[in-house]
Amino acid sequence: MEEKKKIQRVEDFIVYQKAMKLFDDFINEDIGILKEHFGARELARQQIRSLDSICANMEEGYGRKAGKELKQFFRISRGSANESKGRYVRCRKFLTQEVVDKRVAQLNEIHAMLHSLIGKLSD
Repeated sequence: MEEKKKIQRVEDFIVYQKAMKLFDDFINEDIGILKEHFGARELARQQIRSLDSICANMEEGYGRKAGKELKQFFRISRGSANESKGRYVRCRKFLTQEVVDKRVAQLNEIHAMLHSLIGKLSD
């Protein structure tokens, strides 16, 4: 039987690890393509903010270690995941369909994990 790892820091949340990977993927793979197109530059600037917001709100919420506040910050992270997903769909003119599909799938997973986690957190 696998033993559950106790959460000692925000980096221990698998959803946080996935959000950080997505942020890194955007920086390393997507932003360069978007910055090449005049019409996509503003989308890239906004996308970096919303992807960062997923991670930043989990960090702030976990740092407060309070039930209701923690849940609220995780809800904000979930909203940022939705925002980022919509923006990736709007970037379909600049990124390949394969990239858009991959990123949307990553964001769907992050959203589902946050939704589940929020439901498990006590107030």
